[in-house]
Amino acid sequence: MKLKLSKKVNAYNLQELLVVLVIIGILILIALPNLLPQIARARSIEAQTQLNQIHGLQKAHFYLHSKYSTDFNEIDFIPPKSINEGGNANYSYEIIQASKNAYKARATALTDFDGDGVFNVWEVDQEKNLREVTRD
Repeated sequence: MKLKLSKKVNAYNLQELLVVLVIIGILILIALPNLLPQIARARSIEAQTQLNQIHGLQKAHFYLHSKYSTDFNEIDFIPPKSINEGGNANYSYEIIQASKNAYKARATALTDFDGDGVFNVWEVDQEKNLREVTRD
C-alpha cells in the first residue's frame, strides 16, 4: 500500500506576494501627498470642538460672575491629554487673555501635520468668532 503524501495546494509564492506589496507601497506613496491636507483638516476639528466648549464654559462663567476667566479650573474646563502626555489630543489649549468684557482662547498644534514647519493655530473670542490664525 503506497501513501500519497504530497498534495498540490493552490497558493501564491513569495515573489508574487512581494510584488503585490511593492505595488501597494507605491500607490500609497503616490496618494499620501494628496491626503495630507485632508488629514490636517480632520485634526483641526478637534481644536474647533474644544474651543467651542471653552466658549460655552466662558459664557456660563460670565453669566455667573460678570467677567471672563484665564483659569481653566475656574471655568471647569479639563483639557484633554495631549500626545506628549500619552493621550490623543493634537493641540494644546490656553486662554491668552481675559478681562471683564472679553477673552481670547487659543489652540496650538503640537505637531506639524504636513511637515512644512508651520503649526496650526486656532482662536475663539467672546463673540464666538472661531478663526484659523495660522494654517498648516
